[in-house]
Amino acid sequence: MGKIINIITTPEEGYNSFALEDWLNKENYLSKEFPYFTLKKRSVDARGRTIKMQLSVELLEQESTLDNKAWHKGKLINVTNKPEVHIIGAGPAGYFCALQCIENGFKPILLERGKEVQARRIDLANISKKHIVNPDSNYCYGEGGAGTYSDGKLYTRSKKRGSVQKVLEQLVAHGATAEILIDAHPHIGTNKLPKVIEEIRTSILSSGGEIHFGTSLLDFEIKNNKISQLITNKGSMPCSHVVLATGHSARDIYYLLERKKVLIEPKPFALGVRVEHQQKLIDKIQYKTEDRGKYLPAASYALVHNVIHEKTSEGVFSFCMCPGGFIVPAATSEGEVVVNGMSPSKRDSKFSNSGIVVTVNDKDFAQYSKFGNLRALEFQADIEKKNFELAGKSQKACGQLLTDFIDNKVSNSLPICSYQPGLTSVNLKEILPSKIDDVLRKGFIEFGKKMKGYLTDEAVLVGVESRTSSPVKIPRDKDTLQHPQIKNLFPCGEGGGFAGGIVSAAIDGMNCADAILALG
Repeated sequence: MGKIINIITTPEEGYNSFALEDWLNKENYLSKEFPYFTLKKRSVDARGRTIKMQLSVELLEQESTLDNKAWHKGKLINVTNKPEVHIIGAGPAGYFCALQCIENGFKPILLERGKEVQARRIDLANISKKHIVNPDSNYCYGEGGAGTYSDGKLYTRSKKRGSVQKVLEQLVAHGATAEILIDAHPHIGTNKLPKVIEEIRTSILSSGGEIHFGTSLLDFEIKNNKISQLITNKGSMPCSHVVLATGHSARDIYYLLERKKVLIEPKPFALGVRVEHQQKLIDKIQYKTEDRGKYLPAASYALVHNVIHEKTSEGVFSFCMCPGGFIVPAATSEGEVVVNGMSPSKRDSKFSNSGIVVTVNDKDFAQYSKFGNLRALEFQADIEKKNFELAGKSQKACGQLLTDFIDNKVSNSLPICSYQPGLTSVNLKEILPSKIDDVLRKGFIEFGKKMKGYLTDEAVLVGVESRTSSPVKIPRDKDTLQHPQIKNLFPCGEGGGFAGGIVSAAIDGMNCADAILALG
């Protein structure tokens, strides 16, 4: 049996196990009864003048031998001849649904429109270097989903929806560093997540599951309020249970559902821009020092403020903050420009970026009412098309100095930016709806008050950040997770409107697998 202690140390003790051991010895925590220890939780406390680490440490009677191999990959049995579950999409929702299906005694058959995770790299490079968008293989589509090459952040507030710990342990079992079990805001990194995805694929295939890449869902047949047949670009197949885990950008699936008169609903989402600063500036603001030193991680921030727009209170907030990261092109088809952010595992880029966004709702979509349930989607798409036109009809993005955005003027020149396709100087007011433009401007002014130095002419805005979540919700019963109209259809993850990130999507995938088991 161990003993948990909560302690406050310096960053060196927090990130150096030898220094922590010396500290524990010095403070007489290690003894004959508890000569060993293991770090359980770790977070940075930067609220005061001196940076501190808040640590939870377990004192042990015997030395811990846990490593990646010690974490269990789940009860993976051979399901080759078991009942089948068809899963559309091989992102975190789809892959974790598949793992849970195997534990539950079902054979998962995954259909993924994109390529295997490593093969996606060529298409990602083509977007940045050649401005060519492959509509089936990009930052959103392909094995691992959107999170694979746009950061791999694992922080979630979805603790009531399922086991966050199980998701993290599964990731560690498949090759992620065990530090994700410790850090308050865990992160794998875009450079390391692909290997983890490959290991999950191996677990699914070795258990008798199937994964079909380059396979797009084109249509389906419905009999007796159930999907009886899936029609893909590679042929058709009968099915008994269908999990729809296609992510927040699979517009063709929403068009298909609308065409088949399957109930869907427009959904609010957040819209805005990416703001990029020098990481050294964010470190200085957050850590109150010119040099964060050897042990502290690249500083991040979380900002939120309510501003008044036309007598209504509107929230503006930071989204998917990427310390030591890059801004990347996240378009899924030609004729649109979308941006997102990512960080490598070391978060060692000289840049820091974050989405700064405002929620849009049915009032904002009113002029798109002719599109019915797809009105939010069409509103989103139009903004991305306008961005493409004004940026020069390529994957260049529209850019503007933060201070020029505040002053409502076009920037004469733009600083070096991490966005590889390049920037075109544009007044972002020409792209953004008037509400978003006004709320962002007021929000940035307030953020400058909260973080002294944030409002600088060295910061650049890059537009548009529009794929924060799905603009469409696919409803489902809260208990059975089945679609109310199609009884063997399980809308899942971000694409259904039920998740917001890797971990919450993975949890929702597992929940759908358990819901299928509960049907008997």
